[in-house]
Amino acid sequence: MAISRRARGQARPIPLAVERHRGSRLVPITGFILVCLGLAWFFESQATTTIIFVRHTDTENILGDIDPQLSLLGHQRADLLADVIQDIDVVAGVDAIYASEHLRTRETAAPISERLGIDVQVKNPYLVEPFMNQVLLDHKGEIVLVITLEDALAPLVEELHGSKNIPAMALDEYDNIYIVTIPWFGKVKTLRLRYGFYDRPDKPKSGAISHSMTSG
Repeated sequence: MAISRRARGQARPIPLAVERHRGSRLVPITGFILVCLGLAWFFESQATTTIIFVRHTDTENILGDIDPQLSLLGHQRADLLADVIQDIDVVAGVDAIYASEHLRTRETAAPISERLGIDVQVKNPYLVEPFMNQVLLDHKGEIVLVITLEDALAPLVEELHGSKNIPAMALDEYDNIYIVTIPWFGKVKTLRLRYGFYDRPDKPKSGAISHSMTSG
């Protein structure tokens, strides 16, 4: 009695047409996976970039001093600002910190720099276009803090196509935060926050925050 191939454990040969059909199905599946990976990479690389602009905090009022340092109140407000910025994003947090070459901006940046372990990069804010272009190129999809002087802040925001209606700051107005979000597609948004002390300035951790939002 003849023993069949299946009984002897020998696999039945697969017709060539079936093999070709299986191979042809692998091509669209592999292509679909590659497209998905490509789209995921694209959307990740085009993520929203957020740039936070603040003015330096309170300074010593010394006649003839062209580069004043922070006053006691300024150091207290810088600590309060660090409290706000440190937790401004619950997922990622600030990725880079920029300050102008002025002593008061660098002293304002010091507390948040120390807390986050991020070095302060010193740049000239009056070179508006190259400065903002470099920030966007180096920090796409990240959160960047820029500490500058009051007269440089509005032009920097406008360069990003943010709000063109930023009001002039009073000489003693130090508690504004402007958050500009630049999506890979869509309209740039400008959010304005104000942080300050509830009562006594010697308690910097008791702060109040209010906000408004404008479109660029």
